[in-house]
Amino acid sequence: MLNLFSRLLDRLSEFLASRKGLLPLIGMLLIFLNLLFSIFAPSGWLAQTDLLLHIGIILAIFGIMLAWAL
Repeated sequence: MLNLFSRLLDRLSEFLASRKGLLPLIGMLLIFLNLLFSIFAPSGWLAQTDLLLHIGIILAIFGIMLAWAL
């Protein structure tokens, strides 16, 4: 199990090393989707909780930190 996790982590780091802007771009896309949900469906659960906003910010910050480390 630990060997499988190690191989998965190696593949993921190799994939993200060549695509350093992918995670921040996905994070910004989630933030933009949250804006659209809040404009067009303000009474929906996603718009009220701002779930996509929070996930997008965390993903973008994590992506910037990971790109800096790689």
